[in-house]
Amino acid sequence: MNLDTLFDFLTALCLILGAIMSLAAGIGLVRFPDLLTRLHAGTKPQVFGLMLMLAAVGFHFRSWALLPVLLVILLLQMLTIPISGHMMGRSGYRNKHFRKDDLDHDDLRTLVDEMS
Repeated sequence: MNLDTLFDFLTALCLILGAIMSLAAGIGLVRFPDLLTRLHAGTKPQVFGLMLMLAAVGFHFRSWALLPVLLVILLLQMLTIPISGHMMGRSGYRNKHFRKDDLDHDDLRTLVDEMS
């Protein structure tokens, strides 16, 4: 097995696993019952799927010049996806788009009550 075959195998593996993680995020967005669980499905597997896709691009092109671009893409996505998920979760909480009986402990209730 030469190095090109190894990189092709890693590219295919990362693409398949990244696609599976992205598919799992999409299925979770459709199948989960409320906003808070859908946000979990939309943020965590999506970031991991994106990491695998970017790794596949890096393995495919095998260029050190591409590494900074891939790292910037990953950094920006890792900053924006969790923050947007957090903000949507807070907005959904304030607008009561969740099931109260699913919460074991509600830390946000006191803060929302103080701000109202």
